[in-house]
Amino acid sequence: MSSRRGFLRNFLAGAGLFASAEVLSAQEMNMSQGLGEIQLKRNGYKETSGHTRGIPVPVQTPDAPDLPFRMDGNVKEFHLIAEPVKQEIVPGRVVDLWGYNGSAPGPTIQITQGDRVRIIVDNHLPEPTAMHWHGFEVPYDMDGSPGASQDPIAPGGRFVYEFTLNQEGTYFYHSHMAMQEMMGMIGAFIMHPKESYHPRVDQDFVVVMQEYAILPNINVPNSMNMEFNWLTFNGKSGPATTPLIVRHGERVRIRLINLGMDHHPIHLHGHQFVVTGTEGGRQPESTWGPGNTVLVGVAQSRDVEFVANNPGDWMLHCHLPHHMMNQMSSNVGPMSRRPGMPAGESMEQGVGMPRGGSATSEQNGPSLGRGMGVGSTAEKPTPNSPLKTGSPLQHQEMSGMQMSAPDLSKNANSVPGFPQDAFMEGPMMAMDEMVDKPENYGLRPGWSGFMGGMMTFVRVLPPDQYDHIMELRQKQNGVKPPQQTPAMEHNHE
Repeated sequence: MSSRRGFLRNFLAGAGLFASAEVLSAQEMNMSQGLGEIQLKRNGYKETSGHTRGIPVPVQTPDAPDLPFRMDGNVKEFHLIAEPVKQEIVPGRVVDLWGYNGSAPGPTIQITQGDRVRIIVDNHLPEPTAMHWHGFEVPYDMDGSPGASQDPIAPGGRFVYEFTLNQEGTYFYHSHMAMQEMMGMIGAFIMHPKESYHPRVDQDFVVVMQEYAILPNINVPNSMNMEFNWLTFNGKSGPATTPLIVRHGERVRIRLINLGMDHHPIHLHGHQFVVTGTEGGRQPESTWGPGNTVLVGVAQSRDVEFVANNPGDWMLHCHLPHHMMNQMSSNVGPMSRRPGMPAGESMEQGVGMPRGGSATSEQNGPSLGRGMGVGSTAEKPTPNSPLKTGSPLQHQEMSGMQMSAPDLSKNANSVPGFPQDAFMEGPMMAMDEMVDKPENYGLRPGWSGFMGGMMTFVRVLPPDQYDHIMELRQKQNGVKPPQQTPAMEHNHE
C-alpha cells in the first residue's frame, strides 16, 4: 500500500493533477471513490486496481490547473478564490486579468455524477462578485444570480455553495457580473458519469476559449470593447499553447467551452469527428454525424470525439481568420509599408479613426499606443514592421525571434495589399526556443511562426515518440517514472 501511495504522490505531483500538497492525502484516500479509481494514463503510465473497467478517465486541461478537494464526510469540498491574476499569454506578454486561484481560466473542477459538493468562494476582488454554475440543476438559492437568488459577495466576503449533482457532461462556472466575465472569470466544471460513456475514450481534454482587447503598451483588457486582439486556449495564445498529445489509434474526446463575445468555429485537421455532447450533457448517438468543424457559440460547450487514426501534428484552431493572429491591428497592407508609424496619437487616431482628411490620408494612418497626443509626438516616426520599408529582404532586429529572409518576389513592395502574411510583419515570427516544452518535441523547425491566437496541435504519435515525450515531461517535473510491473499493465480498450 505504501508503494502504491508513493507512486500516486509522485504521479499526481508530476501530472499537475492536484495543485495542493495539503489535500493530497485526502485525494489518495478517495482513490476508491469516483474519479480516483481510474487508468492513470495521463503521463504515459498505466495502473489498475481491479475495478477500473468502465470508469471514465480524468480530463486534462493543458496550461490550466485542476482544483484539489478535501473530503468532509461524504461531501467533496472545493475552495475557489476570485482574485486579480497576472497571466503570461505568450512569452514576454504578461497581462492583468481577473480569475480564480491565480489562473484565468480558473482551475478545472472534476466530480462524479451523484457527488455532494461544497464550494467555498472567497472574493479577493476590489468589487462585489457572484458565482454562477452554468447549466447546473441546483436549488434556486445556490444558482449564483446576484440580486435574485443571493446578494453579491462583497470584497473580502465569502459565500458557501453546496448541492448534489446528478448531471453528467461538460459544464462551467463563471462570475455573473458581466464585465468580470470579459476579464477572465470562468473555469471548467466536468461532471463525469458513474460509468464511462460508450464508446469509451482513452484521452479526454478540456479547451476553454477566451478573448481580450488589450491595446499596445497596456496590460489591462478593455472589457467594453467589441473587437479583440488576443485570443486564447486555456489562457495561452499560439504558439504558447500546449499541444494535445495522444497515441496513434486512441479514441479522443475534446471538450470545447466558450465564454466571450464571439462564436468560434473550431476546426481539426486530418480527422473527422462527431459531436457527442453540449452544455446540456450527452447527446443521443442518433444525432451524431461526421464533421471536422464545430461552431461553439457564446455560453456553449461542445464535446467532439474521434479515433486518432491518422499520424501527424494536426492543427486545432478557430477558423475565423483574425482569431488565428496575435495583436491583430492595422498593420497589414500598405499601412505598414509607410516610412514610419506615428506614435503618441489619441486612442481614436491610434486605431485609424479619422479626424480630418480622407481615411487613407497620411495623417490618419495608424499610430502606436496612446500617448499625450500633443506637440510633435505624432510627428516622430516609429517603424511598425520587422521588415524595413526600403527592401522586403532587409530585417530589423527583434529580440528572441528566429527570423530568416522571407521568400518574396522582387517587386513585393509595389503589389497592392502587400504584405498580408502576419508571420512576416507582426509579432508571430518563429519563436520555437521561447516556447520550448516537452509537448513540442519533434515539431518541424519554425512551426511557431505560423501559430497564433486560438491555435494548437493535436499530435497523433507512434507509441515510442509518445512515451519519449511523457518521459521528458516527467523529467521536467522532477518526477521519477515508476517501475512497470505486471500488476500495472492491462489490455488497451
